[in-house]
Amino acid sequence: MMPAAFAPFVEQAPFCVMTRLALESLFRPERLDELFRETAERQYKKELLFSQVVELMMSVVLRVEPTVHSAYKKRADVLSVSDQAVYDKLQCMELGISAALVADSAVQVGPVIDAVKARLPAWVPGYRVHIIDGNHLGATERRIRELRQTWAAALPGKVLAVYEQELDLVTQVFLTPDGHEQERSLLDEVLASVRAKDLWIADRNFCTLKFLFGIAEAKAAFVIRQHGTLPSRPLGKRRPRGRTATGKLYEQKLELPWGERKLVVRRITVVLDEPTRDGDTEIHVLTNLPSRVAAAKVAELYRQRWTIEGRFYEVTQTLDCEPNTLGYPKAALFAFCLALVASNAVALIRASLRAVHGAEAVNEMSRYYIALEVRQTYIGMMVALPAQRWLGFRKLSADQLATHLKEVARHVRPERYRKARRGPKKPATPKGRYKNGGHVSTQKLIQKRQT
Repeated sequence: MMPAAFAPFVEQAPFCVMTRLALESLFRPERLDELFRETAERQYKKELLFSQVVELMMSVVLRVEPTVHSAYKKRADVLSVSDQAVYDKLQCMELGISAALVADSAVQVGPVIDAVKARLPAWVPGYRVHIIDGNHLGATERRIRELRQTWAAALPGKVLAVYEQELDLVTQVFLTPDGHEQERSLLDEVLASVRAKDLWIADRNFCTLKFLFGIAEAKAAFVIRQHGTLPSRPLGKRRPRGRTATGKLYEQKLELPWGERKLVVRRITVVLDEPTRDGDTEIHVLTNLPSRVAAAKVAELYRQRWTIEGRFYEVTQTLDCEPNTLGYPKAALFAFCLALVASNAVALIRASLRAVHGAEAVNEMSRYYIALEVRQTYIGMMVALPAQRWLGFRKLSADQLATHLKEVARHVRPERYRKARRGPKKPATPKGRYKNGGHVSTQKLIQKRQT
């Protein structure tokens, strides 16, 4: 049972309580500092601990604090280091530490999701579905000396994120500080993580012979859109396989040559009823899944690749995942990784809600309204219930944490957070030719409409 002092917040702002419970589990200082010791290659801890940097930056990512400096000022007496020391730590944050932070969060959250018995149904039974996609970090301010000499946008790096479907978690990231780097430059690192019975879903940027052969040789499967430059040889004619909601389906076999090796795959083609934004009238998807997985299912799997795009959108809209004041790439990538960890905490909360209210009710809940409640109430809750009151929750086992989360989830009223459904978009009203400096009186236009 939750202590009596927590009751008002459990009743009125349950998501704040669930958020804090999840964060206490994910950000135990001793575990974070141990992770830093095991992962860091050059950095070292001295006066400023890694756990302190994480706690400070998480307050920025969660929008509790507007800037890194404001977060520092509230903690200056505890940190006992200068603000420049904090910025120096962020500037030199090793990419391996940021990546390990995301992977460790998945390792911690996974058993709790299993404890609440809230895994999502597998898209393809017998396979662990992984969706991989890249995300360019947004342009930053020109605070670094070198950036003041150019008007061009300053790109602080790129992230490849791997989303595991059944757990609803981002389990791995692959990072590069070069904003111009291509996704393919990181594929060797991705291949090292492929395991038997994985199913990898990706867009055409990941369609290289080395990647496809590497997945197949690891006894894993792929569903990847064909790139136009991929060498291949058709084997037989394509055969109709019905249709989907977006167009007619066809299937044929392709032979992929790579040196002396050859790989035979299935190519699923969707002849679209309407062209894509890029003008494509057909979409070709390659897979080495067995024939028992129907062509329509393969096409649907590729369409569901947008799940990870939804995660990126959620992180961008509800969290401050790309503070534009962090110009140094390693600092910017660290902040984005913390946002992904926070999104894994949200996934844990959603799993607890599914266990109590069911998947359908949770799918109708707006993540925007949930994040709004947390932002509006979190600071007040932490004043009434300071950090010392939460220390006992750090020692909970996965089963104990699952019990507490479900207890709080029972106080959530899903109808309070239901999504607002908008009607179909109407075509834009034609406007007159643009005239610089022109203006109108709103009141006169309204009066004219009413006459």
